[in-house]
Amino acid sequence: MTTAEANDTIIRVRGLRTQFGSHVVHDGLDLDVRRGEILGVVGGSGTGKSVLLRAITGLDRPAAGRIEAFGTEVLDASAEERARLDDRWGVMFQDGALFSSLTVRENVEVPLRRIPDLSPELRRALAELKISLVGLPYRAGDAYPSELSGGMRKRAGLARALALDPEIVFLDEPTAGLDPIGASAFDALINTLSESLGLTVFLVTHDLDTLYATCDRVAVLAEKRVLVTGTLADMLEVDHPWVQEYFTGPRARLARAADRPNAETEAD
Repeated sequence: MTTAEANDTIIRVRGLRTQFGSHVVHDGLDLDVRRGEILGVVGGSGTGKSVLLRAITGLDRPAAGRIEAFGTEVLDASAEERARLDDRWGVMFQDGALFSSLTVRENVEVPLRRIPDLSPELRRALAELKISLVGLPYRAGDAYPSELSGGMRKRAGLARALALDPEIVFLDEPTAGLDPIGASAFDALINTLSESLGLTVFLVTHDLDTLYATCDRVAVLAEKRVLVTGTLADMLEVDHPWVQEYFTGPRARLARAADRPNAETEAD
């Protein structure tokens, strides 16, 4: 890693070990996330993509290792330091993970309630701004999650993740379950928000189209660690059975050939 890349690293994971009982998910995992990038995290079933996301954000405590975010040791952080970290990132879980008893607007207002002395009127206005930012119609704010389509729930979950103007957003399978048109629209939204807001994006996905449409780099989880990181073009040169099958198979060739923002360079 160059000096510039090291200085631009906002999350650094070293020697991570996560396990549930006797089942070890990660062992000796290292990963860097750079400011301003869209990093795609991929891997086969059971490789712990979502577990890694939850460990970095402090939702699951690993058995061993170090996680540093914005210069703060996540695992040893005080309550005050953790609160500051929570304000600097947002998380969108699969299918949005919205509170079913709250409207979309009320869901987006939940993180905003942590801001001292924020009036109900301003909190409502900020929530409506985030709802608009992710491309939802104004009327969606009054709807309950059960009244929304899957794609709209995901956008509502993203609006909540953006409520506190985070520097990095963690997206867990954001296009899973969407039809191709809806998935493509969500990919475009990720690109637009990353560019316009200067966001760093940590993107857990299995969707090859999403990788080619959005990601600057890819981290491949295999053998209980990050096997390799690099550009999509780099992945074509990795001599590993799963990587070769995933990135050179028929679906990968279709994704590379598609007319998407990052596809032309990768397909050359």
